[in-house]
Amino acid sequence: MALSDLGLAQNRTLVMGILNVTPDSFADGGHFASHENAIARGLEMLSEGVDIIDIGGESTRPGAVRVSAEEEQRRILAVITSLAQSGAIISVDTKRADTAQLAISSGAKLVNDVSAGVSDSQMLATVAQLGVPYIAMHNRGDSIEMQSRATYKDVLAEVLDELTDRVEQSLKAGISRDNLVIDPGLGFAKESEHNWEILRNLEKFKELGFPVLVGGSRKRFLGALVNAQDPNERESASIALTTHCATAGVWGVRVHSVKPHRDAIALVGKLS
Repeated sequence: MALSDLGLAQNRTLVMGILNVTPDSFADGGHFASHENAIARGLEMLSEGVDIIDIGGESTRPGAVRVSAEEEQRRILAVITSLAQSGAIISVDTKRADTAQLAISSGAKLVNDVSAGVSDSQMLATVAQLGVPYIAMHNRGDSIEMQSRATYKDVLAEVLDELTDRVEQSLKAGISRDNLVIDPGLGFAKESEHNWEILRNLEKFKELGFPVLVGGSRKRFLGALVNAQDPNERESASIALTTHCATAGVWGVRVHSVKPHRDAIALVGKLS
């Protein structure tokens, strides 16, 4: 299925709702770790107008220890099946090709890979074979080491170059150009000022010619700006970030709450 076949809005920034079926994600770890709570949260997102629900079974926060493929799949597959049957468009947040394949078989429509194919050598070929949209995010290293690799002489140029390389590898593997979405990877192997420099230059990422997804919701660099250690206290800053992204015309934002972000995007659309 091509990205254009999903029936998503073309005239506004999309809202991708985060659904972490994990005990240890940075903002909502444990809240939706049971299948029942995760499904209930997904249905709530649908009622608030979410465009895509991004379901992950493995935390990718800095310092997170990986779980087994079996555990990742146990956490998410039943949730994906239930919410897909309820009409949700699901993306699976995974770095594993096997998990991606099982998730698509369970009803997911997109693969969101924070490693852009680096973590699993079979990912790009698997996605190409599945023929589904693929979100390739810029990153360096795994969760344990990525912050130690947040060193740049020119963060904008280097992130653009490294992301372009992953795009080229994706295309070479057979993923359709029309099925690629790129994500600059805020907070992944990046310090606060790196994130701000990227956000000041979103147009440069759009110039690569692919839809751009931005995921900054409740992240640490927002907390540093507004003096909020608790991720939940960063929500107002997250909504402001969505307003900035919508004004810049990005394809989508990946966020923890739904309605406030839909409202902010609607306001931007009214004023455009």
